[in-house]
Amino acid sequence: MTRFFAAAALAGLALLTGAPAASAMQIEKIVSPSGIEAWLVREHTVPLVALNYAFHGGSTQDEADKAGTANLAADLLDEGAGDLDGKTFHERLENHAIELGFQVARDYFHGSLRTLNEHRDEAFDMLRLALSAPRFDADAVERVRGQMLASLRRDSTNPNSLASRRWWATAFPDHPYGRESRGTLETVPRITADDMRDYVRRAFARNGLTISIVGDIDAKTAGALIDRAFAGLPAKGDLKPVANASPRGMGRLIVINLDVPQAVVTFGGQGLARNDPDFMAGYIVNHILGGGSFSSRLYREVREKRGLAYGVSDSLFWLRRAAVVIGGTATRADRTADALAIVEAETKRMAANGPTADELAAAKSYLKGAYALSLDTSGKIAAQLTQIQIDNLGIDYIQRRGGLIDAVSIEDAKRVAKRLFGGGMLVTVAGRPKGLTSSGTE
Repeated sequence: MTRFFAAAALAGLALLTGAPAASAMQIEKIVSPSGIEAWLVREHTVPLVALNYAFHGGSTQDEADKAGTANLAADLLDEGAGDLDGKTFHERLENHAIELGFQVARDYFHGSLRTLNEHRDEAFDMLRLALSAPRFDADAVERVRGQMLASLRRDSTNPNSLASRRWWATAFPDHPYGRESRGTLETVPRITADDMRDYVRRAFARNGLTISIVGDIDAKTAGALIDRAFAGLPAKGDLKPVANASPRGMGRLIVINLDVPQAVVTFGGQGLARNDPDFMAGYIVNHILGGGSFSSRLYREVREKRGLAYGVSDSLFWLRRAAVVIGGTATRADRTADALAIVEAETKRMAANGPTADELAAAKSYLKGAYALSLDTSGKIAAQLTQIQIDNLGIDYIQRRGGLIDAVSIEDAKRVAKRLFGGGMLVTVAGRPKGLTSSGTE
């Protein structure tokens, strides 16, 4: 009950927070007394502080036979740290309405903190303990491991998980990107507390740290709090190198037989790196094809005209060492071939002809207007600022973004459409799709 009211208090304040408009947002680059850089947005309307940060080194740092190490470590960081056991640690968080979040992606460890101003010293102390002195007590490790294994067992019969996992494993064989961040039923039982301590030691370092902070706070106080949480970490990490990679298996169709009512389809191919000069044009073109909006070509052709699926979409997904465009849908087993044929036809049509001028104008208008929705709370702003820093887009990116979108011409869009969608797709299907069998070469 305490946790419920603590979360409710923060949620209520978040709703009341009048996040500054993108055009009016003032982002400051600050440096803490110990030399840690961060971006700060001052928002004085509500006494709340939101912190977002990331360390280089996510699940790519796992050993192949112990995949899931970083993810398991993240799940255990708030299960006791320093001289606080798990129960005491959670009670401290709940009694002070402090929210800590930890999440592992392929390339990064992501973290967040939200706290009322009156509890910010306690909040940053708790974060320091979690990052620098996690306990990994045996009872907590086995309990969380058991929860993870139960989730993985459920996923072993989940068509969405099966299609996605096979896509990544096929696109990136013998590469860390081909492994699931959460590990497998075979690898998770092998992970020890020492493995997790080793991951924390290698990844949680100041030279791989990106920080954003938003709230009712000035630069001096923000710098002191940053040092409170992060200054005691090692100066340099010890990460294993990750090789550049490109998705493989284009032209292949892989069917995973599973007795379920619907078939789930994952499809995708080569994408665009975030620093590619063609990225913005590709982002707009992909939005037109299947970027998740109700106006996309795939949605219109698959859902609205033929009623073959409830939804269909794709998106650009960029990593540090690779980039893909990946999407999916789910449909009746006897109509899977029809839905897939439409997806392939529309993708080829986009590659051949590109978008129309009207489609380009509509997409530009939508993408400029919808961006504000990702900046409507302090937590969302902090997360966006961290991603902008990771992508090296510049502190003025939010102000420049609209101009970058407007600068994409119809000629750019047509050229990049061919580049982005002209190389074929890798397709995985989980279910009993009528008329479809695996095809293509290994």
